[in-house]
Amino acid sequence: MGKFFKSSKEASNRIWNFLKEDSWQSWIVSLVLVIIFIRFIFFPTLSLFTGSSLPLVIVESCSMYHESGFEDWWQRNGVWYEARGISKDDFESFSSKNGLNKGDILLLIGRGSYKKGDIIVFVPNSESAAIHPLIHRLIDEEPYGTKGDHNSDQLKIGNNPSKTDETNIPKGSIIGKTALRIPLLGWIKLVFFEPFRASGERGFC
Repeated sequence: MGKFFKSSKEASNRIWNFLKEDSWQSWIVSLVLVIIFIRFIFFPTLSLFTGSSLPLVIVESCSMYHESGFEDWWQRNGVWYEARGISKDDFESFSSKNGLNKGDILLLIGRGSYKKGDIIVFVPNSESAAIHPLIHRLIDEEPYGTKGDHNSDQLKIGNNPSKTDETNIPKGSIIGKTALRIPLLGWIKLVFFEPFRASGERGFC
C-alpha cells in the first residue's frame, strides 16, 4: 500500500511539473483539462445549485439594449408600457432597468416564481425559426409575455420573419430568470462567432 501511494504521489508530481512547463504541449493539455472541468464538473454543479438547465448565458443580440440613459429611453418608450399598465416608477424598480448589453453574461435561477419586470430566458415557440433561447423582460404574467427593451413591440408570429411569438410563453419553456449580470465578459466567446453573423448583427449595439 505504501508503494502504491508513493508511486501515485510521484506520478502526480510529474504531471504537475509538466503542466507548469512553458511549452506548447503543456499549454494544450492545460487547455483540454480546463475545458473538461468546465463542461463536466463546473456546469453540472452550477446547474444543480441554480435549478436551471442553462445556468450561464451570453447576451448575443441588441434586443435588450438601451442606447441612452433611463430618462431619455423612457421618454421614447414609456407610452408603450404605460398602455399596458407599467408605469415609470414600476419600470425603475425592475432589475437591470437600463437594459443589457450584447456580450453580458447572465447567471440564471430556475427555481421560484416569475414576476413582471424579471428578465427571463426562454425557449422559442415551436413555429419559430430562432435557434437560440431568447432573453427578454416579462411584461405579462397571465399568460407569460415578454418584450425586448430595445424592440418597438412584442414579437408575434405575424410581425417577424422568424415567426417567434412571445405573447403566450408556457412556464415549461422558461429556462430561468436573471440573478446576476457580468458586463461584457461574454465577448471573449462572441468574438469567435461574429464573422459568421449577418453584417447587420455584428459588433457592438
